[in-house]
Amino acid sequence: MAKKDAYRVLVVGAGMIGQEMVKVLRQRKFPMSELKILARSNRKQVIAGEEYDVKETKPEEFDGFDLAFFAGTEGEKGACVTFGPKAVKKGVVCIDNGADFRMKRKVPLVVPEVNPDALKTHQGIIANPNCSTVQMVMAIYPIHKLSRIKRVWVATYQAVSGTGTSAYKELQAQVRAWAEGKPLDGLIKEYPVQIAFNLFPKIGDLEQPPEKFPGYYKEEIKMIQETQKIMGDRRIKVTATCVRVPVLNGHSEAITVETEAPVSVEQAREALRNMPGVVLMDEPEKGIWPHPLIASGNDATYVGRVRKDSAVKNGLSLFCVADNIRKGGALNAVQIAEKMMEMNLI
Repeated sequence: MAKKDAYRVLVVGAGMIGQEMVKVLRQRKFPMSELKILARSNRKQVIAGEEYDVKETKPEEFDGFDLAFFAGTEGEKGACVTFGPKAVKKGVVCIDNGADFRMKRKVPLVVPEVNPDALKTHQGIIANPNCSTVQMVMAIYPIHKLSRIKRVWVATYQAVSGTGTSAYKELQAQVRAWAEGKPLDGLIKEYPVQIAFNLFPKIGDLEQPPEKFPGYYKEEIKMIQETQKIMGDRRIKVTATCVRVPVLNGHSEAITVETEAPVSVEQAREALRNMPGVVLMDEPEKGIWPHPLIASGNDATYVGRVRKDSAVKNGLSLFCVADNIRKGGALNAVQIAEKMMEMNLI
């Protein structure tokens, strides 16, 4: 396929992820002859410092466009379900941030640094993985290349921005109220309990029906299934506990992997140093390790605390953080499009 000099681009959705997509497209100087933003209603909206005429999402708005980024919200039926297949028939390549297509057999689920070859089989729709999965595979794939990973144990510490703008504002409002000595009961709306100065092990709903993953919430199941698909190995056993924490932005994960053959700490560190998109911060004796404030607003996945696991044969433990709105959403989607351009797939 002949590469174009510039593309007509749509961003569908103007919430946190959609706004970040616009910002990333501009920052990375993505070759666009036109950028149009669609949402649920017509309006003017300032995004990344520029005012846009946001249009209501209708099938005819896709006419003549090359590429559509769907800024789907986790846990909701995304617009790509309604408009994606029709857009594909019009020649539009759709990159969907929602969960609806991720586990469809014929839809590539892609982290460009990990499995770009999956893009070769696309049929018009490409799925962006869940934010917590993206950063985890970025951290463990370099180790997997040294020796196949058999098992993964992960506990996540996920920021409120993963729920959206309302949750972000809810945490801020609760902290202000607490500082002013005011009651917080009336400020609990987005979450089942107070999030300020608290945390809880529930992200998404319990799996229904529960036979395959009894007791697991959907975020945890996403990490299990998506990791296997992205890494191209259904034999990898994954277990996850996903926790919402009172952090505004940036997800953190404590990960242990078991490999088939021993991998030394120094081998793992060297592989992580050489992994595109990963920054190794691993000098615990100097107090140098990743934390969410370092990741927020930045592109990289930061990895540290790499060490031999004391309880697992051939086990390695590590800690990683990433901006869930950026690398976990908008940036990864734009990188998918950039990789497709590089591979002459659009």
